[in-house]
Amino acid sequence: TAVLVQFNLIPEKYVEGINTFISGDTGFLTFFIIFLIAGSILSLERDILLKSFAGYIPAILGGLACSMIFGVVTGLVFGIGPSDILIKYVLPIMGGGNGAGAVPLSQIYEEVTGDPAANYYAFAIIILTIANIICILAGALLNKLGTVKTEWTGDKRNLLRNNAGLAREDKKVQTGVKDMAGAMMVALTCYAVGRLFSKVILPTIFGASIHQFAYMIIFVVILAATGIIPANICAGAKRLQSFMTGACSIIIMVGMGCDFDLMELVSACTPANVIIALMVVVGAILGSAVVGYLVGFYPIDSAVTAGLCMANRGGNGDIAVLGAADRMELIAYAQLSSRLGGGIVLIVASFMFSFML
Repeated sequence: TAVLVQFNLIPEKYVEGINTFISGDTGFLTFFIIFLIAGSILSLERDILLKSFAGYIPAILGGLACSMIFGVVTGLVFGIGPSDILIKYVLPIMGGGNGAGAVPLSQIYEEVTGDPAANYYAFAIIILTIANIICILAGALLNKLGTVKTEWTGDKRNLLRNNAGLAREDKKVQTGVKDMAGAMMVALTCYAVGRLFSKVILPTIFGASIHQFAYMIIFVVILAATGIIPANICAGAKRLQSFMTGACSIIIMVGMGCDFDLMELVSACTPANVIIALMVVVGAILGSAVVGYLVGFYPIDSAVTAGLCMANRGGNGDIAVLGAADRMELIAYAQLSSRLGGGIVLIVASFMFSFML
């Protein structure tokens, strides 16, 4: 799709129409993610849900720490200092995407240094774009690795090892249109409350902006953990999620292709930039896989969600990576990486900018 757009084989008015339909807070991508989050969380049993989310933050931090180490070591090979690597390469890549990462990082940079935010953003978005492509390719490679090393991955729906039957057995629960409608109302209500918290009630924590999806995940987890959502509604959420991933993923992929600038990528592909971005992503994969394994996760699934979904371009990148890795049902964890993980990076960036610049 990106190639068709680049060579003007799709009329501009249709490209604009597709972007309007897909993007924005009320775009199709938002609804796609909302229903995937609700279905992936509500389909897990309560004890497994709590265990997996409790160990997820350490997996994110492991990937972040390892990406810094790999980035700094690679930068020294090219004669680039550690502070430049951390500020110009690692932070933009691991910051949770564009809107939740590169843009607020640029604002923090301007506040600390007085230099225009555009000067930081222009390079940050290029590096992030390169890393996003690497993440998508890495997702496909990790999925292939999982077919060879089957003990390193599960059923592609959960992270925890040594737990059979993590998903609810929907066959025992008869679901109909009303159950799916109820699940839709639960999902949209949680999103609405999350948006209210993100925009009005508690938009920042320790100076870092908290995205509405991060709040939504928290509220859905609370509802699932308390067990107050009926089994038929949980099964309806699972069925709704299956419909979205089965019937609508191709729509999302085309929409993302229309919003992708090929020439921006080509202009940035210098050997040094590509290799440094590659090693930062490799560090994120290895760090999240190792720490994930130590806390009881499958290393491949932990690497995809806590590693690659930290290093891609946010919501769009999450969908692309999970699609390449054939793990779309792990969307809730991917969104935690992009949103809460991105918030952690913004806090780290505030200190790094203050001490290093």
